[in-house]
Amino acid sequence: MNFRPRPKEEPEINLIPFIDVLLVILIFLMLSTTYSKFTELQIQLPVADVDAQRDYPKEVLISISSEGAYSINKQPIAGRSIQEIAQALQASAKAGKDSVLIIHADAATRHQAVVSVMEAARRAGLNQITFASQASGATP
Repeated sequence: MNFRPRPKEEPEINLIPFIDVLLVILIFLMLSTTYSKFTELQIQLPVADVDAQRDYPKEVLISISSEGAYSINKQPIAGRSIQEIAQALQASAKAGKDSVLIIHADAATRHQAVVSVMEAARRAGLNQITFASQASGATP
């Protein structure tokens, strides 16, 4: 009987085939992937699909031009401050707090102009606010 200890063979891990497979997978993924560039966020507002426009008997229409000029019920407002807009809204709201404020804002209007109208409506006590938009099939 041979009881001499045999030298243990160390297992050998060959990494070359593993690296070859990974490189093939990497090349496949690089060729099959499409790269898209999102350089800007394009938004076009306001457009909505409208079945039928509602008729509000207690409505107050406020229009905001792209330059920031205001008009209430097609009557221009001289000032642009929130207090002046609030006073004009309060005078135009015939139904008081039950009146509905409809904001007609140009698509190029600054966001601050719309927020100013909303703040003026809050000060005037008008809680019902809605935004007007054009039908998506209409041309601007």
